[in-house]
Amino acid sequence: MKQRTNGLVSVVVMIGLTGLWEVAARMQWLPKFIIPAPSAIVNAILSDRLNLWLNSQVTLLQAFIGLGIGITLAFILAMIMDMSNWVHQALYPILIVSQTVPTVAIAPILVLALGYDMTPKIVLVVLTTIFPIIISILNGFAHSDSDAIRLLELMGANRWQLLMHVKLPESMPYFFSGLRVSVSYALISSVVAEWLGGFEGLGVYMIQTKKAFAYDKMFAVIVLISTLSLLLMQSVGFVERWLLPWQYKDKKTRRTT
Repeated sequence: MKQRTNGLVSVVVMIGLTGLWEVAARMQWLPKFIIPAPSAIVNAILSDRLNLWLNSQVTLLQAFIGLGIGITLAFILAMIMDMSNWVHQALYPILIVSQTVPTVAIAPILVLALGYDMTPKIVLVVLTTIFPIIISILNGFAHSDSDAIRLLELMGANRWQLLMHVKLPESMPYFFSGLRVSVSYALISSVVAEWLGGFEGLGVYMIQTKKAFAYDKMFAVIVLISTLSLLLMQSVGFVERWLLPWQYKDKKTRRTT
């Protein structure tokens, strides 16, 4: 009940802010050629829906491929780091340092090295999405049930068996928490890479509309990117509910008690 109330309050606040924005635009308190009214943005989305749809397919494809590769590599590296202490000590600082380099600085190098096709975009998505997932999985490993691990060790289980039967299953909620962050990173990274070099995609289309001073269409792209990011994050939540239903049953039980 509390979550529904909070969600309703958020919707009301968003509607109120959008209404104020519309009024300010119609009263000409905002420069129309820089910040168009929400109604103008909606009209741009409807009138330019074909271009938005075609370009969004390219951006989403790059994001999904990069995210898929990032998830796979994250699980492999997290398992190796958990099973080998020296690998953990060697890779962990590198992962931390990699997150201090701005995405805008990496993208041009990738474009120059790999060309203007999908490859540099996918590589950038992998680089930006892999870190939150690895950290989340490792955090899940660290919070695994110590009693279950001790029991399996007494039964003669090796590290691989401990990983498969205890650590990996118990790290799934942590993995989905990191995945929520990574799906938004994937889309944004794909767009940023398209800004700096490409032939199609939402990032390329945004640059084209900016150069044409079609700011209503540019804001339409921004709204579409935000909407897609929210939908992807919600999709992760639905998948988590489907794969880990007991997590939500436990939460409901705690609330009722």
